[in-house]
Amino acid sequence: MANTEHTDDPLARIDRLIAEERELRGRATGEGLGEEDRRRLADLEQRLDQCWDLLRRRRANAEFGVDPDQAKTRPVSEVESYQQ
Repeated sequence: MANTEHTDDPLARIDRLIAEERELRGRATGEGLGEEDRRRLADLEQRLDQCWDLLRRRRANAEFGVDPDQAKTRPVSEVESYQQ
């Protein structure tokens, strides 16, 4: 993730990623996606996994009296295999 995203509100970041994902998925069912768009969609899915993980950990930190900002984005390899 880009450094500027670490300072964003996690929910706002998720909303932006979801909007882009929906746009790509809409095009996929219509005209289909080229290779670049398929790669972008896969990247969006991974970034969303990371964002949801970060949001859950921030909320857990807050619930247990820990500074939510201590939670950092984990690598895709750690979060992509989680069951939702």
